[in-house]
Amino acid sequence: MSEAIILGIIQGLTEFLPVSSSAHLVLIPWFFKWEGAVDTITFDVALHFGTLIALLIYFRDEWMGILRTIPGKDSLVWKLLIGTVPAGLVGLLFHDFFEAVRDPIIIVFTLCLVSILMIISERRYRRSQHAGIERLGLLDALFIGIAQAFALVPGVSRSGITIVAGLTRGLRRDASARFSFLLGTPAILGASMLEAKRLIGSGEVEYGIFITGVLVSAVTGYIAIRFLLGFFQRHTLIPFAYYRFFLASVIILSIWRGLAG
Repeated sequence: MSEAIILGIIQGLTEFLPVSSSAHLVLIPWFFKWEGAVDTITFDVALHFGTLIALLIYFRDEWMGILRTIPGKDSLVWKLLIGTVPAGLVGLLFHDFFEAVRDPIIIVFTLCLVSILMIISERRYRRSQHAGIERLGLLDALFIGIAQAFALVPGVSRSGITIVAGLTRGLRRDASARFSFLLGTPAILGASMLEAKRLIGSGEVEYGIFITGVLVSAVTGYIAIRFLLGFFQRHTLIPFAYYRFFLASVIILSIWRGLAG
């Protein structure tokens, strides 16, 4: 149960911090040699359902406003749907592949690659030249959605790569983060529903562990959203890029020590 609580806290924080929640959910059990239900992609998806709850609660008023604009051709709903399609298709077609790439070596590569993209996007960033979500076009939403599809690989970070994509398309940093969080809602909902359907049919659920993880990730996720939306009004992605390099270094050192031992 303590393992579920720890992983719930980690998921709630890292789903929205641009450091890759999936990488941390793979690495923590790997570091501490945890096995069983907490070291499965099914438990990872359950924890993501907790952060989905956090998203729905935090943005409840915004979602109600968005849904009321559906009849309009420029409604944010259409941009979110278009942005969701790439990750949805890739997830459905290559589910087994992504379940198999939970490897620390791959995570080292993706952590470093996205860190470099973060640094490049921040060096090119000029606040006066960037806009809010209302200026986002359909092609911009598709571009960000394609970026989100890459986040199915552990270490990429869904929030990290979509915020970078948003900056590239001319969004302000805080607006890019807000669109990233809204875009995550249908993506996480879809993945949770598919995994729940499979679980119900298999009878593999350890309800106590799963419910604990979901509740903890929901609470910490809500706190993380509230913090980050304010953080990105004043600060850059650079600290997170450095943290990702640090984490990659820790993984390499751990692998080297394991081989040497």
